[in-house]
Amino acid sequence: MALIKKPVTGMKDILPAEMQIRDYVIALAKETYGGFGFHSIETPCVEHIENLCSKQGGDNEKLIFKIMKRGEKLNVVEAHNEDELTDSGLRYDLTVPLSRYYANHANELPSPFKALQIGNVFRADRPQKGRFRQFVQCDIDILGDPSFLAEIELILATTTLLGKLDFSGFTVRINDRKILKVMAAYAGFEDKDLEGVFITLDKMDKIGIDGVKAELTEAGFPVENVDKYLELFENIEGNIDGLKKLKDILRDHLPDETVHSLETIISSVEETKNADFTIVFDPTLVRGMSYYTGTIFEIGMDEFGSSVAGGGRYDDMIGKFTGQKTCACGFSIGFERIITILMDRNFKIPVKGDRKVFLIEKGASGERICEIMKEASELRKQGVSVLVSQMNKNKKFQKEQLIKEGYAPEDIRDFYNEELKR
Repeated sequence: MALIKKPVTGMKDILPAEMQIRDYVIALAKETYGGFGFHSIETPCVEHIENLCSKQGGDNEKLIFKIMKRGEKLNVVEAHNEDELTDSGLRYDLTVPLSRYYANHANELPSPFKALQIGNVFRADRPQKGRFRQFVQCDIDILGDPSFLAEIELILATTTLLGKLDFSGFTVRINDRKILKVMAAYAGFEDKDLEGVFITLDKMDKIGIDGVKAELTEAGFPVENVDKYLELFENIEGNIDGLKKLKDILRDHLPDETVHSLETIISSVEETKNADFTIVFDPTLVRGMSYYTGTIFEIGMDEFGSSVAGGGRYDDMIGKFTGQKTCACGFSIGFERIITILMDRNFKIPVKGDRKVFLIEKGASGERICEIMKEASELRKQGVSVLVSQMNKNKKFQKEQLIKEGYAPEDIRDFYNEELKR
């Protein structure tokens, strides 16, 4: 059997230039989120299949890489279906494992608990630019805080990180699942129809209000319900005034608490933000995950053409493990999308401290090499990064590559044979 040098479809090898950027973003995320009081944790890549198939992950549950049972537990002959052959799978996100983690360790953790989790997740998805079958997620979550302070902290922390990566002019869109349900009920849709209605509404930015109307009508919903529903989205501004206008239209249907919460989040973020962005109320924002119970938010960037971060409140998920309701809210940046944008921008990592390169021409004596290595060692003790390498025949090209990696020409030192023969 011939060996294959290319990675498996949907996976990728990462070259040093990209790896440097990835390491930099991860380090910056840990530093930034740590400044907001988040604690790094880690969960296994492999999760119980019961947890992954608990109807909390939406369409992601169709994309699970399942793992077969091992040893005596694997009985292929007597198995009637795939489910009897598997007992675990690769995690498709970090939220389900985090919920299990918190349920298992709640007594050992502070309350509220601010978690930072960065790790690989896996989905048997169709690969495309910025989307892979193995990819990194970077999540922050606040568990045990029922107040809107959690949403404010999550939005400020995430946007602060993006600002440090030189992103500006992006938009944070915010809504509440309670508002989505009230609007649909006001228009006459039944509870059983809501998910289907929301799936179509989520396409508003792509197909427009006329396209949404056509899809809902073709789905068999009464025209009067569809018209009444879509009228709610007309002339609603993306600010607190728009939220108040919607409240006036819905009158007693929309709880004051929900409106007050969104107003406070929007105004607080606007007043205290550390980056250049706009936060808007968007009643068409849906978010695909079925586990969201309240506030939801996304970050969109024009240069990428879609969202680069998203999250919301999921107050019911942890309770499915413990039997007790635990408030939870999280925000995840699309790590791979951010890396894709930075690579397209030819992003340069800010260099901290001095860096030197020692290029040694072939033929150096062992004694001279020891002298050079001692000099490099002394510089390293002083905090200087020193790369020692043999000089290539094409020294010009070698230096050009080093300069592309961020080394200054004056920091590249040559050790020629003439010098070595002193």
